[in-house]
Amino acid sequence: MKKVTIIAEIGPNHNGDLKIAKKYVDRIKKTDVDYIKFQTSIPNDHISFYAKKAKYQTENAYNKKETQLQMAKNISLKFSEFEDLYNYCKKKKLKFLTTAFGLKSLLFIKKFNMDYIKVPSGEINNFEYLKNIPIQKKTKILISTGMSTMKEISEAINFLIKKKGFKRQKIILMQCTSSYPTPYNDANLSAIYSLKKKFNTKIGYSDHTLGSECALAAVGMGAEYIEKHVTFDNKLRGPDHKASLTIDKFEIMVNQIRNLELSIGSGVKKVEKSEEQNKKIARNSLVASKKINKDEKFSKSNITIKRPGNGMSPKFYTKIIGKKSNKIYMPDQLIKIKV
Repeated sequence: MKKVTIIAEIGPNHNGDLKIAKKYVDRIKKTDVDYIKFQTSIPNDHISFYAKKAKYQTENAYNKKETQLQMAKNISLKFSEFEDLYNYCKKKKLKFLTTAFGLKSLLFIKKFNMDYIKVPSGEINNFEYLKNIPIQKKTKILISTGMSTMKEISEAINFLIKKKGFKRQKIILMQCTSSYPTPYNDANLSAIYSLKKKFNTKIGYSDHTLGSECALAAVGMGAEYIEKHVTFDNKLRGPDHKASLTIDKFEIMVNQIRNLELSIGSGVKKVEKSEEQNKKIARNSLVASKKINKDEKFSKSNITIKRPGNGMSPKFYTKIIGKKSNKIYMPDQLIKIKV
């Protein structure tokens, strides 16, 4: 199979501190990951004063009484800091991605000329947002499908293709459940098959479960992209830390996915190189069960089936019964005769 594209989603887990964001870059660089991703936001541009926090945001916030807008302001980086962070990733030779929340952020991130634009789950039905996605020659679109119906996904794809001129092959649908953390019984990994069949796009999985099992299973089910939230410590205050994977565990998951890439193979059933020698040892051959004289007829009483497997195949057992021996065979000697 093709190499899985793995995205380490830092999101706002830097808690609005550029120095901490750079520490994430330093640590993620040591893993075999493809991209590190953040979230770009001017909170006033996309969150109203009256917007309430989700339950998980309230439970994990520094201040349980603050509004969603106040919380977002506390954990967001400035545009100038994102330019610094982008350049830092470039210096460290780690590919940079960021998800834009709101139109101002979406227009701002165009300058980074990224490989992918990520449409977050909350924007899939925001056609003003979709309309303003910058079309750049190399850019592909990752669409997170959390909280979405098939109809809403279809409407977004049709808009991007018919109104924006994006090619279908440049659209990647990310199966996602927007619950932090996602209960295992809500992960719905089978949607990977449904999305692939209905929309004929590449499929990925944005994993919000607490472990790595779903991400690994998604790879086995054909997901070509894996996105996982990452933190230094699940006990840190902030909305996404609790639903994130610690970096040490994330690194183990990345290594496991790289092993899965190798193990999934081509799908063609054949004798693999590593088992060729064992085939001769573990398979069986036709051998003499006792001394057989030349011209003596082979029978069930003088031939049997034993290892090793480098002689005549047992499938010829019935075909040589009644044939004359071409030479003297001693017990356990491999039978060699034309059939």
